[in-house]
Amino acid sequence: MEITLALIKPHVVRNTLALRSLLAMIKANFTVLESKQIHITKHLSEKFYAEHQGKFFYNRLTTFMGSGPSYALILQSDGGISKWRSLMGPTKVYKAIYTNPDCIRALYGLSDTRNACHGSDSPESALREIDILFPEFNITDALKAIENKS
Repeated sequence: MEITLALIKPHVVRNTLALRSLLAMIKANFTVLESKQIHITKHLSEKFYAEHQGKFFYNRLTTFMGSGPSYALILQSDGGISKWRSLMGPTKVYKAIYTNPDCIRALYGLSDTRNACHGSDSPESALREIDILFPEFNITDALKAIENKS
């Protein structure tokens, strides 16, 4: 079992039908360990997307993430990281629309910045991102519980 972070971006959270549909899809495919609506401040966004600092889209992304509430979830599943990333589809919305028209980003993405959602790309990233958005979440206890279930 693997845990990952899923983040639904502000423009999707504002669309209540899209959010409801995504949450139902998530609950059908994963165990949700924690979830919350969160307003990602500029400071929190800069910390979360630190690896992109200096890239041309960094300021646009960190500013957009503070434009309204996001919805963050800690997901658990066999192969959870790749499973969530597959459901999201390609990062670039244009590519998603043409190569995977049923994926989340093709359905709800508006641009490469407003691409509907985020997902951790590795176990290390998942732990770092969960710690940023869920500082109260005890990762050690969650991992022990997962091991005990196996």
